[in-house]
Amino acid sequence: MGRLARHRAARPETAGGKFGRHVWSRKTTTAAVLAAGLLATRLWVLEPMTVSSESMEPAVPRGSTVLLYKPGPLLGGLRAGDLVVFSSPEDGRPTLKRAIAFQGQSVAIEDSVLVVDGTPQAEPGVDHSRIDGTYFGPVTVPAGHVFVLGDNRSGSIDSRAYGSVPLDKLQATVAWPSGE
Repeated sequence: MGRLARHRAARPETAGGKFGRHVWSRKTTTAAVLAAGLLATRLWVLEPMTVSSESMEPAVPRGSTVLLYKPGPLLGGLRAGDLVVFSSPEDGRPTLKRAIAFQGQSVAIEDSVLVVDGTPQAEPGVDHSRIDGTYFGPVTVPAGHVFVLGDNRSGSIDSRAYGSVPLDKLQATVAWPSGE
């Protein structure tokens, strides 16, 4: 037996042999499944978004990255105060706002204080000194809609301008940060 033949006989199958191909195919399959899982998560579950306006300051400053939970609106359980994303009725761009009220509720702003169904709302993320003297409404939210506002009321185009947003137009809720 020649030197090369003795060397091959003394070692197990490697990258060129059966054992090597089996390990390589398992690694490739694992990597492909992992990549597909990450892609599916990115497409249908979680997606990062960079905030491009000051309308949600100070809770979510311009340039911040938020993590969107895409099934959020479909799963229900949306509450007042949740941050939601939808296409702006004005220009179609993804827009981040705070859900304030739902179908049948009345919404007003009285001297910068948010009033829902006649009850003033605590809004720790809103700087009331910047929006002193602001009045709006009251309006009633139609069935199947949500009334949205930006926290930076003086710098936000929201439901006060374009009306309530249909619930089926919501694309995501914000998973992180919570914006509270």
